[in-house]
Amino acid sequence: MPTFVYRAVDAGGRTARGHLVASTESAVVRDLESRGLVPIHVRESAGAADGRRGFGGRLRRAVLEFTRGMAALLPAGMPLARALAVSTVSAEEIRPALDRIRARVERGDELARALAEERNLFNPLYIGVVRAGEKGGTLDAAFQRLAAHLERENDLRSRLVSMSIYPAMLSVVGLVSVLVLVLFVIPRFSVLLTSSGAPLPASTAFVLGVTTAVKENWRLLVALIIALGILVLWMRGSTSGRRAAANLMGWAPLIGVPRRQVLAARFTRMLGELVNSGAPLLSALQDAEQCLDDPLARGVTGQIRARVREGGSLNQAVAEHDLFPQEVVQLVALGEEAGRLAEFLLKTSDLLERRIERTLERLVAMVEPAMIILFGGVIALVALSLLQAIYGVNVGTL
Repeated sequence: MPTFVYRAVDAGGRTARGHLVASTESAVVRDLESRGLVPIHVRESAGAADGRRGFGGRLRRAVLEFTRGMAALLPAGMPLARALAVSTVSAEEIRPALDRIRARVERGDELARALAEERNLFNPLYIGVVRAGEKGGTLDAAFQRLAAHLERENDLRSRLVSMSIYPAMLSVVGLVSVLVLVLFVIPRFSVLLTSSGAPLPASTAFVLGVTTAVKENWRLLVALIIALGILVLWMRGSTSGRRAAANLMGWAPLIGVPRRQVLAARFTRMLGELVNSGAPLLSALQDAEQCLDDPLARGVTGQIRARVREGGSLNQAVAEHDLFPQEVVQLVALGEEAGRLAEFLLKTSDLLERRIERTLERLVAMVEPAMIILFGGVIALVALSLLQAIYGVNVGTL
């Protein structure tokens, strides 16, 4: 949701200024009026954060601060509605959403259901852990685990961003260099080399052919970019598109294995939290299926639930699907044999999350040398082919 800048006055005539996150200006006006303020000026802030990014930017930090507040206040015995009100102070960017959540809770709604109404801020894993905490009477522990999880995610994201700065700059410089060669340098040499009448080396002919093809078919390249954009919008905006994107990401080279590990970690985390709260396995599987946002993981979870309902064990049902790593099957089997299924599910999630962190760090670290090799190779190929052609022309004129 966008961020709005407002100016209002209270009953005493004092001016109040600030920022609010809301869906529309009307929502901001209603929120201000509910506080006893008279809005004078409301406008959308430049560079406002888009709420659809979920855990992006300032909103992500605000959700983390809210979660930390709840994790600190609930164990102290503070009532839920009061804890929600106090935690809102440290998360001003999402205050309207938190006020709506508190109002629903005060009317008698479950906290998880109220959070589900603000899915642009709270992802399915967050909602699922809160639901498990409510059902098991361990809401304070659920928020403590969520705070630790979000802090770990925030630290990982910060490290990845820091590691990505140099590769990003390198890719921009390399792309600009290649474009300068293709659009300006090579065409000038092309006229010079072809007018000499000397036969061109194979490498030079290849480079000139690629350059000519790019310049003559730039409309086709633009059309391909537009088509790719339409495909991305379809994958994000339709049920069939999201299902296709989930299958593509789950089995694509390089990203397929990490993606399946992420889905397995979410599945085991959510199921472990629900079983740990005292929910029966079938009920926990049903809730986990509803909370998972990935169509691939949701479909597999539904099949696992059907298999368990027929009398099969959980580890046998999990083993029937390639979505989950083999370690998940083994650890679930150990948990069932020892009668500590919830504990082993949570341990499995921790194991997978640490592995995902290491995998992402390695992938980002590999980007830099890959960029150097790629752009360096392209520039070296162009330079050597042109030098070879110039040398051939000079030799031919002697």
